[in-house]
Amino acid sequence: MTTVDLRRELPQLYRAAAAPALVDVPPLDYLMIDGSGDPNTAPEYAEAVQALYSVAYTVRFALRRVPDPVDAPVMPLEGLWWVPDMSTFSVEDKSRWNWTLMIVQSAHVTADVADSARHAAARKKGLPAIERVRLERFAEGRAAQILHVGPYSAEGPTVATLHRFIADSGLALSGRHHEIYLGDPRRAAPERLRTIIRQPVSAAEG
Repeated sequence: MTTVDLRRELPQLYRAAAAPALVDVPPLDYLMIDGSGDPNTAPEYAEAVQALYSVAYTVRFALRRVPDPVDAPVMPLEGLWWVPDMSTFSVEDKSRWNWTLMIVQSAHVTADVADSARHAAARKKGLPAIERVRLERFAEGRAAQILHVGPYSAEGPTVATLHRFIADSGLALSGRHHEIYLGDPRRAAPERLRTIIRQPVSAAEG
């Protein structure tokens, strides 16, 4: 059985340091689900996380049963976060947030594999949110990223550091605030959680 570990194949995207850095993110396929509201209080968020993981693990088991089996470990949960006017985006007011939760997939995951996994997970789990999970290619492009260590509620200074780095690099914020959750809040103490915070960038006007 072939093992496909995207953490090792894409180290620049799933490792980061306390110092901000620029990265180029290639187009990648993700399982995705959309929603809105404060992730700490909105039931829709918890339902979306459960649905996304249900399909992701079903995909992993399905790839193990194909004629040329592949073991592709489930990758970390990621989130795109935004508001209609990104100039007003604030980590302090999460009730206005829209979000897309996603888990990156290997090239072995086709639309047919994802559809079959979604239907199988829906039959087994009976979660209505599973029907909203989709496979979609996402092209993020040039971005800046930084590692945040600590609780999600304390991300503000880290985000500010990243934004200053972008401005000092002669670039501008572009696209949606992106977070990659390397730690599991159910198992790790808040002060030990590790989150990559990523922000797409573009050339600054003028």
